[in-house]
Amino acid sequence: MSKVCIYHNPRCSKSRQALALLEQQGDELEIVQYIDTPLDSAALSALLQQLGMSARELIRKGEDTYKELNLGNPELSEAELVQAMVDYPRLIERPIVIRDGKAIVARPPERVLELYA
Repeated sequence: MSKVCIYHNPRCSKSRQALALLEQQGDELEIVQYIDTPLDSAALSALLQQLGMSARELIRKGEDTYKELNLGNPELSEAELVQAMVDYPRLIERPIVIRDGKAIVARPPERVLELYA
């Protein structure tokens, strides 16, 4: 049995759906409610590396905060975008699931099943 980590926002329907799919798999789950327990910049940078994504790819562009902080500005550095997600964790795309060292953004939620293929 593997241990699976999900960065979860219980208010997000996609995150809840992904969690339900994971629960059906029977693995031990570590549920990180990253809104209540935000990641620091080192942890978020490590997670981005594990995902194989840049901060710009992981940031939620539809959030009001994204627009208010002008995070679409192409001159912002990776570090500045990471810091914005640390300061405003709702900007992080969700859910993120890690199993056996492989990390994915589970959108759509059925993507979690790729971790079991």
